[in-house]
Amino acid sequence: MNTVELLIYQNANAYEWTNKLVENIPFEKWEIIPDTIESSISWQVGHLIVSHYFHSVMVIRGHQMDILRQLPVREYSDYFTIARAEQSVGKFTPEKLLADLKIMQQKSLEILATVTMEELENPLEPTPTPHPVATNKFEAIDWNMKHTMYHCGQIGVLRRVVSERFDFGLRVR
Repeated sequence: MNTVELLIYQNANAYEWTNKLVENIPFEKWEIIPDTIESSISWQVGHLIVSHYFHSVMVIRGHQMDILRQLPVREYSDYFTIARAEQSVGKFTPEKLLADLKIMQQKSLEILATVTMEELENPLEPTPTPHPVATNKFEAIDWNMKHTMYHCGQIGVLRRVVSERFDFGLRVR
């Protein structure tokens, strides 16, 4: 497995974990904002839509008009980057957020499949907002996976508070 294949595998795996954690949380619990966490499943999913677009699409290949026509990326960015979770309540249905997350994950993996080994050290595509961590395409793709798993941890805690603990299939004897 080469570096590009490993990055694609790791990002796909992070997306699978995200989906496992959120898919069976009842939609009516997606906008609960526990005092101790000050976030919600809806906010976390919306944030991941925006971050996947930025870290694994836009800085790799530039804006993708098919995604911008299909998803309200600008609105998502307004509500799910620096805005507090309370500000996004009632703005988007959980069903829409989940469907758009999957569309963005698919687009991300399609973009990553076009990256060559030689491109990994290339600078990022120019964006109005500088990347907070990466200076080249390898670092951005790597960060996308790490950032996704960081939010999976937050989703896991939220899930436990608003719904139930995730069953990893562990059996204590």
